[in-house]
Amino acid sequence: MKHLILTNDLDKDGIIRLEGKDYHYLVNVRRLAVGECFSALLPGGEELLIKIVSINNGTLTGKCETSALSSSSALCGNNSDKIPPIILFQALPKGDKMDLIVRQAAESGVAEIVPFTAEFSAGKGNVGESKFLRWEKIIKEARQQSGSRISTALRRPVSVSGLLEYWKKLKGEGALALLFHHEKGVEQNSLHGYLNNEPKNVVLAVGPEGGFSGKEVALFMENGFKPITIGDTVLRTETAALYFTAAVRILLLEKNTWELKLI
Repeated sequence: MKHLILTNDLDKDGIIRLEGKDYHYLVNVRRLAVGECFSALLPGGEELLIKIVSINNGTLTGKCETSALSSSSALCGNNSDKIPPIILFQALPKGDKMDLIVRQAAESGVAEIVPFTAEFSAGKGNVGESKFLRWEKIIKEARQQSGSRISTALRRPVSVSGLLEYWKKLKGEGALALLFHHEKGVEQNSLHGYLNNEPKNVVLAVGPEGGFSGKEVALFMENGFKPITIGDTVLRTETAALYFTAAVRILLLEKNTWELKLI
């Protein structure tokens, strides 16, 4: 279900007034009218149904429908809450490819995106404030369009060493890290095999257009990353991020239906 992500809470009477981009999204994009309801996420993550009571001079006034709140909550039961968070370590690509990666990651329910500069990265690590703010805007738009209830966080770009420092913290909390890279001579488990160990978080590392260097692969694996290849085709980095995320997410969502096949 599509929803609006609110930056402010409702007032004590359950009223909220929306202007600017939020007004434009509801009135001009979704073309909602007085009397209609829309789903909204409060800053704390609670989901409500808001009924539009007036639209005047660029201001939309809405009121929480308490009768719809319980039914909304029931309808919003989501298996996504039961799977471990997925964290995407994405090497910065060239041009505007990161815009697409960020959008697709948010739509796919990725909990956190950590851009980093790899040896073969064409994208620069010194991302300006305007670009970072654009990525945050893309995340909000993607979540509203897709209805994702997962609050996708975006970290500032780091170096490989900074990335591994962050990974050490996650590893200590019981995370699993997968390196999307085919390394000859290295035995690889299946995705099912890797995900069967109840990880607290699942980290997915995707390289840039030129892939990971041999030095980087060794460094990642020394730090506990597990190599994984899905299929035998060479994917663009923006395709790999979505492909990898989707494969992992589907397996996690369907984990309760896995069957043990005895040979």
